[in-house]
Amino acid sequence: MLTVSLSSVGRSLTGINILGPGNAETAPAAKPEMYQLDIILKRGNNLAIRDRGGTSDPYVKFKISGKEVFRSKTINKNLNPVWDERVSLLVDNLREPLYIKVFDYDFGLQDDFMGSAYLYLESLEHQRTLDVTLDLEDPQHPDHNLGSLDLGVTLSPKEGVSREATVLLTRSWKRSSKQQQHPSMRLSDVHRKAQLWRGIVSISLIEARDLRPMDANGLSDPYVKFRMGHQKYKSKKIPKTLNPQWREQFDFHLYEEHGGFIDITVWDKDAGKKDDFMGRCSIDLSQLSKEHTHKLDLPLDEGEGVLVLLVTLTGVAAVSISDLSVNMLDDPHERHQILQRYGILRSFHNLKDVGVVQVKVIRAEGLMAADVTGKSDPFCVVELSNDRLQTHTIYKNLNPEWNKVFTFNVKDIHSVLEVTVYDEDRDRSADFLGKVAIPLLNIQNGERKAYGLKSKELTGPTKGVIFLEIDVIFNAVKAGLRTLIPIEQKYIEDEPRVSKQLFVLVVWNFELYMIPLALLLPLVWSYILIASGKDTRQDLQVMEDLLEDEDEDYDKDDKVPNPGSSEDWQQPASHVLEDMLASWHFEWIQVLVDPERKSFINKLYAIQDVCISVQNALDVVASYGERIKNTFNWTVPFLSWLAIAALCVTTILVYCIPLRYIILAWGVNKFTKKLRDPYTIDNNELLDFLSRVPSDVQVVQYRELKLDLSHSPNKRKKNNPG
Repeated sequence: MLTVSLSSVGRSLTGINILGPGNAETAPAAKPEMYQLDIILKRGNNLAIRDRGGTSDPYVKFKISGKEVFRSKTINKNLNPVWDERVSLLVDNLREPLYIKVFDYDFGLQDDFMGSAYLYLESLEHQRTLDVTLDLEDPQHPDHNLGSLDLGVTLSPKEGVSREATVLLTRSWKRSSKQQQHPSMRLSDVHRKAQLWRGIVSISLIEARDLRPMDANGLSDPYVKFRMGHQKYKSKKIPKTLNPQWREQFDFHLYEEHGGFIDITVWDKDAGKKDDFMGRCSIDLSQLSKEHTHKLDLPLDEGEGVLVLLVTLTGVAAVSISDLSVNMLDDPHERHQILQRYGILRSFHNLKDVGVVQVKVIRAEGLMAADVTGKSDPFCVVELSNDRLQTHTIYKNLNPEWNKVFTFNVKDIHSVLEVTVYDEDRDRSADFLGKVAIPLLNIQNGERKAYGLKSKELTGPTKGVIFLEIDVIFNAVKAGLRTLIPIEQKYIEDEPRVSKQLFVLVVWNFELYMIPLALLLPLVWSYILIASGKDTRQDLQVMEDLLEDEDEDYDKDDKVPNPGSSEDWQQPASHVLEDMLASWHFEWIQVLVDPERKSFINKLYAIQDVCISVQNALDVVASYGERIKNTFNWTVPFLSWLAIAALCVTTILVYCIPLRYIILAWGVNKFTKKLRDPYTIDNNELLDFLSRVPSDVQVVQYRELKLDLSHSPNKRKKNNPG
């Protein structure tokens, strides 16, 4: 058993063989270009306590050259966790040690540091599995005992490196001097190839059609479950439908080089009972091409209906069409072939294939800090209509360099390319950092340009700049014909959500006493305006004019025109009412004879009753709105003073007394009211108060008329004393 301690022999291991001369004898004379490091993370022993309950939720990170290359799963509430996880890494420089850090996972908070250690690769014997115990230490407190980790380590020279990796390494050595100053950046692509997950499966759950009815009403409340390995996702429930539309998007990590299977089941939500199974289907990812969005119509086995999905496989392996080192439009031969493909001579060949767009996502600068550490974990998502691809994540960096190339088929030259930067949050949805939207017709081919990031609604700027280089090649004839066809529907739309910053600001600063205090302000302001001679009650005159117009219309309607003669235009309305009653009597006789006509008349009366009910409800709502306004307008000063007194008392009580005591007192009063007075009638004090405040109609009705005293006998006698 080999025990490596950071404090005792950690730093002295560089260049020294601690395993004896055997390693030196078996070491090859010529150093290989690459090494494969196989690690088994076995267990932790007596780890540090970081939670209040005397335990921790540990997980482990592996880093090489400052880049995270592996992260283990979290073991909950355990100081002696057993992981038994395996990872393989490709390294080309044994002088760079493997840095191992252990953290305690805290949901919603910054994870607590539990210790770290170094594994010096030059000290390892080649092609032999070694059991290693690493003592964890805290550089700030080297005297603390933080436990240890048990690993199994195997270092093997890679004599025959794959052609793609060799090409990538050769090109990485030929990069600019700026990148050569950072040797950790040269191997970033190689390290990503050896990560635990090899790609991203982006799934958009669009809709389902013709599902099986599971409820008594002939409908269902469907939702969908997805499972790929240990990864799971559950959609929201769509109530009372057989053709639900979800419009949800989520990602799975692809752990296998050649794909995998996604198991999908559809369920009917049944309140209070076990949910009903509605069908299943599966996706074989090995049958889907990478870097392309597939629309899948999946029939449900053991059920009825079809599930509609969009699935995109984004590979993050070292060599793919997404790497900057493999750029098809920079190759003159490839570019010539693409130009021929979309030339004028092929204008009527495959009309749906309008063109191709290549997007180079180079880097970003000055991004927003989304983590409490003042850093972010940014990744970039590139979307064109329903096609969606994304880069890898650069951890703890506000100036990330992705150097990725994305290629999309253009179906509509009027489409808009959207590039969005997110901050990766483990176990939570990603945080938005910025976005740009670029119409394809506005792109200048081959121009490397800096785009200022905008807000999610694209209405204002946000922090950060992203550098892109875009090329668009298209056929003008196909693009013109495509313009005459309806635009492609975008399946995934961002739902409007409350701003996180606004939510945090309100939650952090809001106190309950602010509600009655805020209601006091308009009352005081209205009183000041009225005291200064500025009456705010201006719309009462409008209401008065409206009521007068209704009275005039009523007076006009009191006389109804008779088409028989011009003199009958002025006949009293009572005669017309008699004729109407006679005609109605005749209609009712016909109704009794004709049952179909009776059914039609009943429907008309039902519609009339509904309209009257809606009108009455709107009248009540409008009346209460007017009463609230008149309370603040000091229409009845006594009620306004009463409101001020009640709000002042409420503000003081809520400020001085904890909310739980107020709720407790309210609950005791609510549930003991019937015991104290069995004959009491439930009421709402606020509605009782508002019922005393006059509405605008009542204000006009109660207003006194201004008397014209010029015609009064007393005034005439005073003006004519003789």
